[in-house]
Amino acid sequence: MQNAWAAWLLAPTILLLLVVIGYPVISAIVMSFSKDAGLDANGFFVQGGAAGFSNYFAWLFQQCSAPDGGTAACAPGQLGSQFWSATGNTFFFTIVTVALETIIGFWMAIIMARTFRGRGLVRAAILVPWAIPTAVTAKLFFFMFAFDGVINKMLGTQILWTGSEWPSKWAIIISDTWKTTPFMALLILAGLQMIPAEVYEAAKVDGANAWQRFRMITLPMVKPALMVAILFRTLDALRMFDLPYILTGGANNTDTLSILVVQQIRQGYNSASALSTITFIIIFLVAFIFVRFLGANAFQSSTGKKKAAK
Repeated sequence: MQNAWAAWLLAPTILLLLVVIGYPVISAIVMSFSKDAGLDANGFFVQGGAAGFSNYFAWLFQQCSAPDGGTAACAPGQLGSQFWSATGNTFFFTIVTVALETIIGFWMAIIMARTFRGRGLVRAAILVPWAIPTAVTAKLFFFMFAFDGVINKMLGTQILWTGSEWPSKWAIIISDTWKTTPFMALLILAGLQMIPAEVYEAAKVDGANAWQRFRMITLPMVKPALMVAILFRTLDALRMFDLPYILTGGANNTDTLSILVVQQIRQGYNSASALSTITFIIIFLVAFIFVRFLGANAFQSSTGKKKAAK
């Protein structure tokens, strides 16, 4: 009876999720198996038809339409030739930013977990960057990284940050780290506050130093919250769009998969749907690896807990 009542209570939410999330995903997958309408070799407009997996193969093997109606290797500068570089950039930005945000966020969380005068003010100040919209943050750093901006003035350098590849990439990494580190700190802080103070007091009585308490108590007990924080931030970083788009516009080899999808929409919805589906599969696989093999499961069933207790 209770299970039936719970199902009825959950039904509206599940239905809403199916409409809001399920329909766009299914619609994108269906569109990805159709050709985009365009002009044939004679310049006549032709309707798109069934494409099978050709849209997927075109992205994965970087094949573009040829004048004779066939396919050929995409020329440099075409969107099709940027798939693997955009994929590499996406993972590069994700790995570097998440690593930096985890380390700095952990340090911030440890500070915020302590008891001292003005702790509430410090917590509020640390969360300010996260509260600022990403588009505003990107525009702010766009001016800061200008040739005559604050960054060059502070460092005494004359770097054209958005004018070449690696300065542009590091500008994006610095901006994203500044923006999202408070999010990591907040989630890790929640895990730290779940650790009983008596555990640390007992460790001190046993003679454990600060490093031993951190390694043997803090890290193991905060690991579930830490892994969930890393999972959430990784999935968010894999969808990175607005910050690099505003800072560099995807130039100088800083485009990501999300930027590539938006650029492809202007040329053909069906091919863009295939690319967005590939991006979805990549993100899903990363999430599966985190949850299945790295212990980033925020929810455990009572059965699982009983087995763990045994």
